[in-house]
Amino acid sequence: MSDFIKHECGIALLRLRKPLSFYFDKYGPSFAVNKLYLLMEKQHNRGQDGAGVANIKIGLKPGNRYISRYRSVDQKPISDIFDKISKKYKKAKKEGGDNFYKADWMKKNCAFSGELWLGHLRYGTHGKNSVENCHPILRQNNWRSRNLVVAGNFNMTNVDELIKKLISLGQHPKEKIDTVTVMEKIGHFLDEENQLIFNKYKGAKSNQEITDIIENELDLQTILRRSCKDFDGGYAMAGLVGHGAAFVARDPAGIRPAYYYADDEVIVVTSEKPAIKTAFNVEYNEIKEIEPGHALIINKDGSFGQHQFIEKLEKKSCSFERIYFSRGTDPDIYYERKKLGKLLIPNILRSINFDLKNTVFSYIPNTAETAFLGMIEGLEDYLVNKRKDIILDQKPHPDSLEEILSFKPRVEKIVIKDAKLRTFITDDNLRDDLVAHVYDTTYGVINKGKDNLVVIDDSIVRGTTLEKSILKMLDRVEPRRIIIVSSAPQIRFPDCYGIDMSRMKDFVAFRAAIELLKENNMEDLLDEVYHKCVASQGDIRVTNYVKELYEPFTYDQVSDKIAEILTPEGIKSEVKIIYQTVDNLHKACPNHLGDWYFTGDFPTEGGNKVVNKAFMNYMEGKLIRAY
Repeated sequence: MSDFIKHECGIALLRLRKPLSFYFDKYGPSFAVNKLYLLMEKQHNRGQDGAGVANIKIGLKPGNRYISRYRSVDQKPISDIFDKISKKYKKAKKEGGDNFYKADWMKKNCAFSGELWLGHLRYGTHGKNSVENCHPILRQNNWRSRNLVVAGNFNMTNVDELIKKLISLGQHPKEKIDTVTVMEKIGHFLDEENQLIFNKYKGAKSNQEITDIIENELDLQTILRRSCKDFDGGYAMAGLVGHGAAFVARDPAGIRPAYYYADDEVIVVTSEKPAIKTAFNVEYNEIKEIEPGHALIINKDGSFGQHQFIEKLEKKSCSFERIYFSRGTDPDIYYERKKLGKLLIPNILRSINFDLKNTVFSYIPNTAETAFLGMIEGLEDYLVNKRKDIILDQKPHPDSLEEILSFKPRVEKIVIKDAKLRTFITDDNLRDDLVAHVYDTTYGVINKGKDNLVVIDDSIVRGTTLEKSILKMLDRVEPRRIIIVSSAPQIRFPDCYGIDMSRMKDFVAFRAAIELLKENNMEDLLDEVYHKCVASQGDIRVTNYVKELYEPFTYDQVSDKIAEILTPEGIKSEVKIIYQTVDNLHKACPNHLGDWYFTGDFPTEGGNKVVNKAFMNYMEGKLIRAY
């Protein structure tokens, strides 16, 4: 993606199902640490602002520390955390000698040596990038079954309402952010469930006996049902309870991803399948998806199951996961991205007037490479059919037959991404000039003034990098026409379920719609939509009124206006921008139909409230998040 946007966090949960001594004897003391490290490192694309790890030792006697946690906002947070854990292990080996290889001794004497692990990778979309904002977050209590550790990939659209709920429960929230509301809401009902079981056995059993009963009878499904019923957003939330139970709960529309694998030795949950595949070398068909509206609940004894905790909505899994966010090593994602490139071929051919002889094809590194492969595959399919038609219809002379059969698309690596440059210059014009050199180009492969240059990107959000850097750079090789192709549709609406895309003015498609309204003397529509948005505040059922701003114009009109907006002053080449269609997106990713950023069809009521609020902020000149 040429435009940098922050996006989805990542989770990694690991539960050892056999006695700890089994892993020490079979794999060595570092088995769980190494596996969690792999699970997190293979998802490092999901969080470069920070990371965290928590570990719970199950069944330790009172007087021993049983919860350990490290968090980091270091430049390389995963390495920072595991270096610290490694130091704990080295110290234990030095002090314990042969005891280092004994599970019972390690569990008692070394931190991060328990059976239950939770890792988190943070891409911050809200709040400062501080250790305090890193997950896992911890809610402590002297009762083991009231301790709660939470980490998640989530954004809630209704934080204000959730804060009010906490206040009505008698709490005094210290911050107005969704992390606090999620933790405290679940924590409240965890406390209540503990108290209900305690009251049930009070007088008939000793307090110590009741503690054991609570840990065996605690019903996480009921706790999640009561605590999550008011949540509006996209989430995959993982939680550990101090006595050793755990859960991963997924939102009712399946917006945020969550996958798991289980055998007789481990249960593991991640945000992406390739992490599990790499860490445990299992077949992809053994990795299952947590169902929307369900939680994978792991009991203290290691038994587990999926349990519904909230009414399911129509499944709207995030399609941006498939286009860009998730690693392309997942075979399904790999083929979906290739198909996204392939489906663009008809529009590309029309844009170059089918002149393949004078067209060079390339891509924006590095995430658009797979879509590029699909685009080239689609061109080759087109040429196979074209050759067949020519040979059958025209019966060419043998001298020209060889030329027809040997013709191939002209493929070159035109765009090269250099190492990140430091923009330490404070003057805006000089900084823009430096940013323009983040990319470089290959010279000498374009026939100046004659060739078309087709370059595919996986998506175009703001268009800033195109305008400031890429188009200027491509113009230097002097093609006749530059065609930028986006494998994703036009991003028209904010995302409020995890991605840092919340302000309307940031979207070049929205800017294009505004320009078209002005050019067609339709600016009154802005005020009409604004007043509808204002009037809808507080309504239970809300319509996305911002859709009306795009309705007067065709898809191609918006694309052409985007090309006009992003074309730098003084550029000599003609610039055209082609976007994927929403219909083709659904053909390529049929099981991931979450397309609200493209269509405005938000899967929850909170999404419609956020988009209307984002437009109100734009009209009022407020440069703030809408949720």
